[in-house]
Amino acid sequence: MKISACGLVCEDCEFFNKTCTGCYNVKGSTFWAVEMMPQNVCPLFNCSVNEKAFINCGDCPELPCKMFLEMRDPNLSDKEHEENIVKRVALLKGA
Repeated sequence: MKISACGLVCEDCEFFNKTCTGCYNVKGSTFWAVEMMPQNVCPLFNCSVNEKAFINCGDCPELPCKMFLEMRDPNLSDKEHEENIVKRVALLKGA
């Protein structure tokens, strides 16, 4: 299973192997980050991998931090977002 720095399962993403090959392969410059982020890099990837030299957000003692909680898929309801956070944190922490 290929997991992104923020705990998303790459194979579950509709864009994987189409417009995205995974955040590690593109060093955080995913298609959506290039389109939407000022630095063209996913802020979670940048923080955990580039700045803190972690393997992923799961290595950070602050998980889930404010940024992790606030970055969300706009297509998800509040409940779906909350469930997604719990699932991703568990996956990253190896629970």
